[in-house]
Amino acid sequence: MNLESLPVSSLPEMAEIWQQTLNWQPITQQQSQFQQLYELILEGNRQLNLTRITEPEEFWEKHLWDSLRGIAPKQHFIDSLHHGASVIDIGTGAGFPGLPISIIFPSSQVTLLDSTRKKINFIDTILSNLSLINAKTIVSRAEEIGQEPKHRQSYDLALIRAVGTASACAEYSLPLVKKGGLAVIYRGSWTKEETASLQNAANQLGGVIELIEEFTTPLTNSIRHCIYLRKVVHTPVHFPRPVGIPKQKPL
Repeated sequence: MNLESLPVSSLPEMAEIWQQTLNWQPITQQQSQFQQLYELILEGNRQLNLTRITEPEEFWEKHLWDSLRGIAPKQHFIDSLHHGASVIDIGTGAGFPGLPISIIFPSSQVTLLDSTRKKINFIDTILSNLSLINAKTIVSRAEEIGQEPKHRQSYDLALIRAVGTASACAEYSLPLVKKGGLAVIYRGSWTKEETASLQNAANQLGGVIELIEEFTTPLTNSIRHCIYLRKVVHTPVHFPRPVGIPKQKPL
């Protein structure tokens, strides 16, 4: 099916669901930006393999709602986001969860990290079109910038969605987080065995598991999890290990 021959659908507003699930709903400008984002993603999908999620309700639930639900443990947005938090979205892909977060928290500084230049170039066009001056992009790997002084232990909040094992996600994210900050791992299913292996990895990286939250999505009732790691001590200097090692040899 050729998207160019199709009219662009409008995203559902879902005001009541936003309110019930997050105790929040977008203002008119934010809703307009969400719609622009959706249209730009559809346009970008013609040239790039950005996402298989293109139907409006599915996009709303799996990209917009899911992105924001991850920063709302127990249905309250993470406090630091209201006070200009520095945020990094690791392996952002098409820009999720970082772009929706930059839209609704304009005082926060959001860095969108991906190793694929074409995807980052596309996200740069989105930032320009949506006038998101609080967001910037980096083409790199988490293992690389995790060893760079200007990024290491510099962020209040690190977000990582659908990238590798939980242990690898911890090794990608915790070195970038300040002491006292949070790393948030977005997952679908979750097991007790994963909790044990993640706790072992977090201990080595200077973090603890603060919360594992299970919830269901509002339209399809799919089970989702978010795991919140609190940085309690500085990460040892030999983490993260070189590119590819966290994935090949998880802690």
